[in-house]
Amino acid sequence: MRRRRSRGAQVLGVIALPLAILCVLLFFTAALNNLSRGRSDESRRLLEDSLRRAATTCYAAEGCYPPTLEQLCQRCGIQIDQDRFAVFYDCFAENLMPDITVLDKGYEKATDETT
Repeated sequence: MRRRRSRGAQVLGVIALPLAILCVLLFFTAALNNLSRGRSDESRRLLEDSLRRAATTCYAAEGCYPPTLEQLCQRCGIQIDQDRFAVFYDCFAENLMPDITVLDKGYEKATDETT
């Protein structure tokens, strides 16, 4: 003789599968967000390091730091994605390393391309 499942077990089976799928999707979305955030942080750090190296190279070659960010970019060929990053370059004196800060604006090209 076969045993029939109780009505409560049937309802639980119907609810468990969609709930499990929802949990997997939420986990996948969270993992993608974390990966995207890590990539953005790495891009910001690399840009800041490149700007510092370029300023140091200019100082070694010319004996002074570039007075503006535009001059630094022109001399060293650095391109900055203005939509994605805000760069603050403060050169106090020609012989002192400028204060360079790069901030992420939180702009994602992938979200812009999908719309």
